[in-house]
Amino acid sequence: MTTTRAHIAMFSIAAHGHVNPSLEVIRELVARGHRVTYAIPPAFAEKVAGTGAEVKLWNSTLPGPDDDPAAWGTTLLDNVEPFLADAIQALPQLIEAYEGDEPDLVLHDITSYPARVLAHRWGVPAISLSPNLVAWDGYEEEVAEPMWEEPKKTERGQAYYARFQAWLGENGITQHPDPFVGRPARSLVLIPRALQPNADRVDESVYSFVGACQGDRSAEGDWQRPAGAQKVVLVSLGSAFTKLPGFYRECVKAFGDLPGRHLVLQIGKHVDPAELGDVPANVEVRSWVPQLAVLKQADLFVTHAGAGGSQEGLATATPMIAVPQAVDQFGNADLLQGLGVARHLPTEEATAQALREAALALVDDPEVARRLKGIQAEMAQEGGTKRAADLIEAELPA
Repeated sequence: MTTTRAHIAMFSIAAHGHVNPSLEVIRELVARGHRVTYAIPPAFAEKVAGTGAEVKLWNSTLPGPDDDPAAWGTTLLDNVEPFLADAIQALPQLIEAYEGDEPDLVLHDITSYPARVLAHRWGVPAISLSPNLVAWDGYEEEVAEPMWEEPKKTERGQAYYARFQAWLGENGITQHPDPFVGRPARSLVLIPRALQPNADRVDESVYSFVGACQGDRSAEGDWQRPAGAQKVVLVSLGSAFTKLPGFYRECVKAFGDLPGRHLVLQIGKHVDPAELGDVPANVEVRSWVPQLAVLKQADLFVTHAGAGGSQEGLATATPMIAVPQAVDQFGNADLLQGLGVARHLPTEEATAQALREAALALVDDPEVARRLKGIQAEMAQEGGTKRAADLIEAELPA
């Protein structure tokens, strides 16, 4: 598709799981000749600039990528209040950053409430880029309302909604906060349809599944399977909820010292390798690994089942043991198990014996391999980065 050069503005928060899925789409839009600005806190400025987009910096009050995940609290209100507080303080910064430089179209992560307000103020189209599942027909009744029933009865919950409604009203938006957050007018879904619950009930006039938008990851580094490693196991709980030394010790017990096995253990920034005790020679302990490079050669993936990790496991046709830690990961773990390509193990049940039993049930099972190959083929047809860019260009004002 050819189109005139436009100014497209992308907005996100400083979190790997929210920035990474959008990067290849941004790179493609820049390559097509569009001027793309990307509003992001400083921690991700360099990563974003690598796409060719112009960085518009703003300061966030949210816990950062290197902060202890405990900073997010434990309750639903603990989780959502910081996003609203951050949005309210970010909006004046973003208004100033775009003064006299308003875009033709707004792209935004699902957590970027100011982006939707700005699109309304500027009178330009807005497209949500969702890095995880989206609402289906009946989602509110089945999921949102039961989840919010108790918090909405509390003084704190009512204060949260009153503050949100007042902020929207000040900016000329009469919509209730729930549909404002959960029901975008247009959305590109950056996950495979296979990872979407009740996919048959998703409104495809609003939501377009483009699947994983993966690009060249060579800048992240390479990984080579060691000589003599007949089976490779990767353990990674992503970038946030990684402070689980006890779980890592169980993984070492499960897969360490097994003949022909090589364990790649990513422990994040909050665990000292010394906490793992004596580690056998066939266990490679790292704070971070180039995940996709390892998965392309792995035989098993022990994952927290975040949207990014789940789709990388499916894209590389790697059987998974899902040990979810937060938010959508529990649903993803159940979905993967339902697809017949994974086992869902709650953290407290993920003992060395349970991990080993799950691994034996998955690896080398021809039916698991057949299902993974089928999903991998379906994903390849979803269009990825190029289709996402085509759909964005189709929404540009004439």
